[in-house]
Amino acid sequence: MAGTSSSAFITSKLEFPVPYFHGLTKRLPPLTPFNNRSHDCFCNHNKFLISPITSEFRISKSSGLVLCSLVDVDSSIDDAAKAITPQVEVKTSIWNWRGYSIRYQYAGSSGPALVLVHGFGANSDHWRKNLPVLAQSHRVFSVDLIGYGYSDKPNPCELQEHNFYTFETWGSQLNDFCIDVVKDEAFFICNSIGGVVGLQAAVTQPQLCRGIVLLNISLRMLHIKKQPWYGKPLIKSFQNLLRNTALGKFFFKSVATSEAVKSILCQCYHDTSQVTDELVDIILRPGLEPGAADVFLEFICYSGGPLPEELLPQVKCPVLVAWGDKDPWEPLELGRAYEKFDSVEDFVVLPDVGHCPQDEAPHLVNPLIESFVARHSVPKGNISLEAS
Repeated sequence: MAGTSSSAFITSKLEFPVPYFHGLTKRLPPLTPFNNRSHDCFCNHNKFLISPITSEFRISKSSGLVLCSLVDVDSSIDDAAKAITPQVEVKTSIWNWRGYSIRYQYAGSSGPALVLVHGFGANSDHWRKNLPVLAQSHRVFSVDLIGYGYSDKPNPCELQEHNFYTFETWGSQLNDFCIDVVKDEAFFICNSIGGVVGLQAAVTQPQLCRGIVLLNISLRMLHIKKQPWYGKPLIKSFQNLLRNTALGKFFFKSVATSEAVKSILCQCYHDTSQVTDELVDIILRPGLEPGAADVFLEFICYSGGPLPEELLPQVKCPVLVAWGDKDPWEPLELGRAYEKFDSVEDFVVLPDVGHCPQDEAPHLVNPLIESFVARHSVPKGNISLEAS
């Protein structure tokens, strides 16, 4: 869910698309009126599919243009479309990874493989609005990272490994998941810290990743490298205090309540009507399981490991970055720095959306994912799924 630094998009019924001008600094190309159907938008000979209910603010690196579209349809049409669309069954299973039980969900029987990677404190249920939709034309998997959701939560103090809950661990889990469960190369669709996991996995075994979508990736503002020299000793002292005293467990208990979880979610969701009792339960319930407190404290005390800006130059697959512009934890202005990397083919601003776009605005995110995957769905060929 949240980064450690950490809407239904309401529109009126319009006859023609309207460009979204928030923060607009580049010149807009001419816009052609659309009717209420899907439309193809061409930019530098690259074809992008705009969904009938998509609102996008896209900065295309290849052309230097900003492409905007806002096409709305009557809600009754949308409801009718949902009624006639066959529901894809979402199944749940357990995967044994290095002796640990890992919960995952899956749906879809054909098409490119997508692996959905959640953020800090969340789990695969955070993709409940995406998995069955994307599974209409893809094989989709969402996995609980070890330590989160309903996967095992080994106590870090009892493990032989130092700093078990790291991006290297989760990156290895993601790659092994592709080999053992997906049995294919996959697109990684990631939110918050899940984005760092996806990048780490792609750097470690690039033959497994066909492309990455980063949704409000964590900037890791609490990373030790981003602190002033005089603040580093204080951070280490505070981390030791949380890890080794009762203060940490007290802190966890104070946030592991429905009231606290709802309050936190209302901070990071711009449209707070999306913060339902169901969502609160999805986030809170696994956090009440044995071991969850130790994992929570271990990660908030984890200020090392890779930064996104260190991993992006090493990534060999295409990357799309999308950002909810109302994210209070990972500011859009800082996130824009990622569009300078060669691997990032597009940076898309999602208007009036907070830190978890896939759950708050699935009507924006799902078509964006489908479009990205369609552009890069030609198999690489002759790819070995064995560890390199």
